[in-house]
Amino acid sequence: MLSHPRKTLMIVSVATLLGSAQSAMADTTIRVMRVEISQVEKDYYAEIAREFEKSHPGVTIELDYLSNEAYKSKLPTLLQSDQRPDIFYSWGGEALKEKVEAGFVKDLTAAMQDGWQARFPDSAIDAFTIDGKIYGAPLYVTEVGLWTNTALTEKAGVDVDAIDTWQDFLDAVTTLKKAGVTPIVVGAKDGWPMHFYWGSLATRLAGQQGFKTAKAGEGEGFAAPPFVQAGEKLKQLADLEPFQPGFMATTYERASGMFGDGKAAFHLMGDWDYLPSKQRSVSGEGVPDEDLRFISFPSVEGGQGNEATFGGLNGWAVTHDAPEMAVTFLKSLLSLENQREAAKRGIFVPIVKGAEKALATPYGRKVARDIEQASYHQIFLDHDLGVSVGATVNDISTDIAQGVTSPQEAAERVEEAWQFR
Repeated sequence: MLSHPRKTLMIVSVATLLGSAQSAMADTTIRVMRVEISQVEKDYYAEIAREFEKSHPGVTIELDYLSNEAYKSKLPTLLQSDQRPDIFYSWGGEALKEKVEAGFVKDLTAAMQDGWQARFPDSAIDAFTIDGKIYGAPLYVTEVGLWTNTALTEKAGVDVDAIDTWQDFLDAVTTLKKAGVTPIVVGAKDGWPMHFYWGSLATRLAGQQGFKTAKAGEGEGFAAPPFVQAGEKLKQLADLEPFQPGFMATTYERASGMFGDGKAAFHLMGDWDYLPSKQRSVSGEGVPDEDLRFISFPSVEGGQGNEATFGGLNGWAVTHDAPEMAVTFLKSLLSLENQREAAKRGIFVPIVKGAEKALATPYGRKVARDIEQASYHQIFLDHDLGVSVGATVNDISTDIAQGVTSPQEAAERVEEAWQFR
């Protein structure tokens, strides 16, 4: 019987190649990094990761979480290191643009052309589009509003349904104080929760065109009257001393738990705080749903953005050298099925078309309606304007609240930061 050395060699070679491929697959670890979230949301991501691992043998998904401030401060350094994640939580605007220009982010334009892009509204894709290329995938949309403990407002004689204008809100704060109820809890130590006041007021006053004009460097830019007036309105509120004692030493996480413990009537925060405020409360139950309302930020007389919403358009970006399996996982993570499940569990308001129909809570459904009906959606200023300008916005917001800077000076500082960014 004759031997067939070439055939034998080919079989060995194929076996070797298969073995190498399997080894490579076994070594495929996808690291995902996100801002700290509720345990319910962590469980949601863990379930998706385990299912993906089952259907992709040899692939491991690692999920890492950092507190909000730690994430923002450490991510730029991590992206330059060997410890960088493959997929990282991201916002649109200048904050993402800075990372793209630094070469940290993978271009997803081609990957989006297989029908992936069609899952999302155009406005959501636009938030992650820079110079005509797509550098991120949307996860969810958020709105900032007033979480309200109606048991406390009713105790003080405040009619929540009557709060429509900024003056209505100031009057409610005064009534609550007279009744011995702390009107507002805020995690001002972190800066960004206080920026929600200045940012919401600026959105109401300046509107979409006002922001476009300021970013284009036209006229007085961010020192224009609407931005000065935003500071004046915030000062009006601060002068009433509406916040809890030690508000400047309180973190967002602590403020969230304090609201859940019934320590204040209002907490200006994103819709995402529904579950975290419950879990961070002493009881772990938070404010009962029957005593909980999420109301829109008040309108401002003469404002150009009273029909707008203020919040986030959050998603994921992929690092420039991440394996293609990272993109495959991201497509799976953002499937219609998974987005529906998030809506059903009340984790967030999904962005994939059709998923919002599964929203189970009245708070989520309200946010979905608000976003749909809004004239435009202004994303958080510390994201829209970039890290350095965003830090200035955070600083001037807390400074106004403490009475250490004037509204005019505050607006001028934002304009200066924008010009020298």
